Amino acid sequence: MKPPTIRDVAERAGVSKSLVSLVLRGSEQVRPEKREAVLQAVRELGYRPNAAARSLSEQRTRTVGVLLNDLRNPWFVDLLDGLNSLLHDNGLRMLLADARLNRRTGQDPADPLLDLRVDGLVVVGTLPDPAALGTAAERIPVVVAGARERAPAGVDVVAGDDERGARLVTEHLIGLGHRRIAHIAGYGAVGELRRRSFEATMRAHGLADQAQVEAGDMTEEGGYRSTVRLLSRADRPTALFAVNDIASVGALSAAEELGLRVPQDVSVVGYDNTSIARLRHVWLTTVDNGSHEVGRRAARCLLDRFEHPGGAGQLHLTAPTLEIRGTTAAPVTD
Repeated sequence: MKPPTIRDVAERAGVSKSLVSLVLRGSEQVRPEKREAVLQAVRELGYRPNAAARSLSEQRTRTVGVLLNDLRNPWFVDLLDGLNSLLHDNGLRMLLADARLNRRTGQDPADPLLDLRVDGLVVVGTLPDPAALGTAAERIPVVVAGARERAPAGVDVVAGDDERGARLVTEHLIGLGHRRIAHIAGYGAVGELRRRSFEATMRAHGLADQAQVEAGDMTEEGGYRSTVRLLSRADRPTALFAVNDIASVGALSAAEELGLRVPQDVSVVGYDNTSIARLRHVWLTTVDNGSHEVGRRAARCLLDRFEHPGGAGQLHLTAPTLEIRGTTAAPVTD
């Protein structure tokens, strides 16, 4: 049995093919009764628009490529949800690609998406060579979400305010009475901003000599190793601020293995407010940097670029908040 065509829909609804096309494109130039007649015919016939044919006629695929650098980080799941919700509301579909896999196979990370002729590109997370996006930006609108590396001209960047978020954490711990505070650092511009803000806040409170920084790699295992080193010192810190929630989980495991109670013996704070932080047996104090809002703003920037191409790229920062849960408390001794 042949699938129904737009002609079949028009005949069933008693309208022209051009009016059916207007309804399917969401045009507001159709009377409500005609729109309902078309949509009823679509439902009865089980009609599905031919996306390929529409792409040829519109010279658009109505797809947005999303290049994700780290599939393991749950923070990006919330970001993608915010991104996709607004794209979907505007009739756009999201195509996801793994930037790490593409690099391992020797490809430019964006090439597979460009080959599919996406209408725009959203780059999620830190990329090793942001300048490589310049080639893509010459062809289609590009937005970077959740990273702070310098972007090529004409590329918008949407992210959380990492300096403010790290300051909220550090001042929270100082306010509880902690003085020996350690930061498990990360990499890239985001990691650098959080580390510098931690150090600046400690310095502003006269605690520069009490601040400790331990390098990390933003993974659970990296957080575990960094915490073992920090808590094995004679002047071990009474509070740990990890660069993200995943590293915090490693910190919690290390503290438990070393026989230390959280938060009685050591306080732990993460960053990102992922689903991990909200698990009842974790209940992690952390920074909510608006992942869903970052995604929606990235989608809005892309939609604006479709309407008004060109112009300088802008930096858009969401305001973070501190979510205080069960892993921080005043130090027993200092």
